[in-house]
Amino acid sequence: MQNERGQGISHATGDSKVPETVQKKAPQGLEESLPNKVHDTGSGTGRQTHAKDDGDASIVPLGLQKAVPEKLERALPNAIHDTGDHGGLHRNKK
Repeated sequence: MQNERGQGISHATGDSKVPETVQKKAPQGLEESLPNKVHDTGSGTGRQTHAKDDGDASIVPLGLQKAVPEKLERALPNAIHDTGDHGGLHRNKK
């Protein structure tokens, strides 16, 4: 049975080099952050950018976009890193 953090089951959809007991104890986000060549969850290549156009809507280098937590990406103003968010710092100023 899976808890609110995705622990209790493996989220691998393909091959994994991670032992099954570790897969079941790891949070889902950790599993999905691993490269698919190590632990294939079918979620792309691991970490992703949350900027529009696969990261092209940002002046932040793509490698850095993928390395930082989503919360930090979303805290940046859309003029620097456009996630399409409209609340908080991203609201339209009149």
